[in-house]
Amino acid sequence: MYPSFLVHSLLLGISFTSNTYAQSLYDSVSDPTKRAEFALSRLQIWYNSGTGLWDTTGWWGGANVMTMIANLAKIDPNNAQLQDLARRVFANTIVQAPAKNPQPGIENETKRRRDVDPGNGTFTLFNETGLESGYTKILNPWGVHEPVTVFPLGWDADEGQYVDVQSLRNFAPSSKDAATQAALATTPNPEDWLDGFYDDDLWWALAWIGAYDVTQKIEYLQLAEGIFGQVTKAWPTRCGNGGIFWSWKKDYMNAIANELFLSTAAHLANRAQNKDTYVEWAELTLQWFLNSGMINDQGTINDGLTEGCANNGFQTWSYNQGVILGGLVELNKAAPNDTYLPLASKIAKAAIEKLSDDNGVIHDVCEPGCGGDGTQFKGVFMRNLQMLHEAAPDDAFTDSIKTNADSIWLNNRNENEGNTLSVVWSGPFVSPANASTHSSAMDVLVAAISV
Repeated sequence: MYPSFLVHSLLLGISFTSNTYAQSLYDSVSDPTKRAEFALSRLQIWYNSGTGLWDTTGWWGGANVMTMIANLAKIDPNNAQLQDLARRVFANTIVQAPAKNPQPGIENETKRRRDVDPGNGTFTLFNETGLESGYTKILNPWGVHEPVTVFPLGWDADEGQYVDVQSLRNFAPSSKDAATQAALATTPNPEDWLDGFYDDDLWWALAWIGAYDVTQKIEYLQLAEGIFGQVTKAWPTRCGNGGIFWSWKKDYMNAIANELFLSTAAHLANRAQNKDTYVEWAELTLQWFLNSGMINDQGTINDGLTEGCANNGFQTWSYNQGVILGGLVELNKAAPNDTYLPLASKIAKAAIEKLSDDNGVIHDVCEPGCGGDGTQFKGVFMRNLQMLHEAAPDDAFTDSIKTNADSIWLNNRNENEGNTLSVVWSGPFVSPANASTHSSAMDVLVAAISV
């Protein structure tokens, strides 16, 4: 990581004063846009231009940070500095980040090196592919079955060369710079973003859709389409002849991968040329998901399915309640159906009731000791709740977003660390915070701008 107060001040023109003065100054900031801008200036201290990722977020977390920045840029289009920053980050990340893919190429290789039993669809993996890096995900068996990502040894040791974000190219089409023109002429390879875990792949697809929305750079949309196309090869699972697995190992059918598959298809249906194909994928996935049993009797969504294809009863993580909301909103936009938004509203209200404390602040059960995955979850929920509110306004959604944004700003912010945001939104601040906790909380600050 390369903390730099010069970078901090350059990003959005925000300067620091003494802590005594800053205490009253920042506490009094009530404008949602200003709060988000202050938080963004702190977030970008974690941005590692040499790797194209945010130090301390891991791999798929970086995709979520990029999505949040895209959402802020979309909601504040007249901020020239913000627009420029977003474009530079997107352009740098698409070039630098593939080198940090923790396990590239594993999907394609395993297709050639497996022995399939046509009788029951099971197979044995041959692990001598040479492509397995040690990157994996598990459901922590102790306690709450929190998803945990395990990285290859030393994966985060190489931080890359520091480059001031202001010096990054924004790859504007009008540029005459030779390097920029070469970058513009290079077609990104979707396989650079595949790591064997289909949720990771689709987080990146959604991130590049967000980048496309901000820049209208067609290469970003084409990259998202390419990633999605690769993931379609994971269909179907052994449950109900549909859905996708969590990973190339085909050992778990879970909610998040399938919600992301639905959401990515629906997003693409509203942007890509072959709309009907993406609508078909989204509708097919939704039908399978609703029949899977992962939505429980309380209207919330458990983590996944058993080997017997029944709801496993694992935790109702906030991100599992969130991604489906955005997917239903986008699908309703692409192929209107009277049931989609009411279903999304029902899930959202059940989640708010389940996850909120007595003061209306959202929590996941792993707090305050959530791992690098769990710290990202709540922001995903709030990001998608804002999408639903925009399509189907509801006072319950407004209240939840505003309540959480205010609590984050007043109770979960450390001014001595430059307004860093931590994991427990109700407070008190839990140290150390990182780019994952901070960006997740920023999702709420961004959502509050539009409600």
